[in-house]
Amino acid sequence: MAYAGSVRPSPWKVPALVDLPLLKLILQILLAVFSLLAIMLVLLHKGRGGGLSDMFGGGVSSSASASGVAERNLNRLTVTVAVLWGASCVGLGVLERFL
Repeated sequence: MAYAGSVRPSPWKVPALVDLPLLKLILQILLAVFSLLAIMLVLLHKGRGGGLSDMFGGGVSSSASASGVAERNLNRLTVTVAVLWGASCVGLGVLERFL
């Protein structure tokens, strides 16, 4: 079958389902958001004595400290954000390298 004025398309080429510059922009925005969230969540952790957390009042021991459940949930949220940050870094790297 002849195509008028065009080159015959390759049967092995898969049409792009996603606009790659848009995907790259979305991953960059997600990376920035996850970076800021990770910084904020790490600063919210209870200080273990000395360091940056003392500057923000973390060194003051009070009876109104966070419960064990709140600290565990903060740990889970911090790990989740860190994993998502890593996944967005890997996604950007794969996008730049192979696509």
